[in-house]
Amino acid sequence: MKAIFDNVSRACSKTVTHQYSTSFSSATRMLSPAIRQDIYNIYGFVRFADEIVDTFHDYEKERLFNDFEVELYKAIEDKISLNPILNSFQETVHKYEIDESLYRAFMKSMRLDLHKSDYLSVAEYKEYIYGSADVVGLMCLKVFVKGDNKKYESLKQSAMSLGSAFQKVNFLRDLKADFDDLNRSYFPGTNLAELDEASKQRIIAEIEEDFKHGLSGISHLPVEAKFGVYTAYIYYRKLLHKLKKVPSLEIRNSRIRVPDYEKAGLLAKSYISYRLKLI
Repeated sequence: MKAIFDNVSRACSKTVTHQYSTSFSSATRMLSPAIRQDIYNIYGFVRFADEIVDTFHDYEKERLFNDFEVELYKAIEDKISLNPILNSFQETVHKYEIDESLYRAFMKSMRLDLHKSDYLSVAEYKEYIYGSADVVGLMCLKVFVKGDNKKYESLKQSAMSLGSAFQKVNFLRDLKADFDDLNRSYFPGTNLAELDEASKQRIIAEIEEDFKHGLSGISHLPVEAKFGVYTAYIYYRKLLHKLKKVPSLEIRNSRIRVPDYEKAGLLAKSYISYRLKLI
């Protein structure tokens, strides 16, 4: 029965989310059950594409990526795929009428990671972040507003800002892995081999501006999504706060994380703010 296969597909996307990101998984659990599965479906798709370009070094990554992209568009056209991750993703795409330009932009940025190492201009940097992060926020926003296009347009810019903030925090946190292991440099005009304090503070100021714009939209999200998105916001703000304290030359030598006990405290703080309607 097709229904059984669809249930298996959804379960795969949920498992991918839980296995690959405890933080995102925790935030997703704070969403309403009515939309939670669709966020799992989106995350499963973006995670698999990202894993191909970032971790499958012993395989022909470009061929694997090409195959995945062909299967993606075929899944959306046929409304079914024998790849359970793509099967669940196409379900969400059709359910919320997610625009094709969003997942095409995402795949374009992921493809850049196969060969491109340096982002020398602000334009290149912004285009990459739009495709790798902003559009993910927009796909999730489509789910959050449940097809309300007027609401979507009003929150679009803040969702993109939040996506940008999350991605830039990841860039700063993963500096060692990106620069040393994958030979990637995302921040234009920045010498990551000898990151100085001025460059680090400039990056952090940019991220804080994104967070400011992103927070302005969270308060206007539907109740089903607000607590979960705010939880993710609080977590990433904490991560940025920790990165601020690390000397610039030390960021490449360590991967900063938020321990589980701190995450529990952040969750409690988020819940109190949510219940008191402070967001």
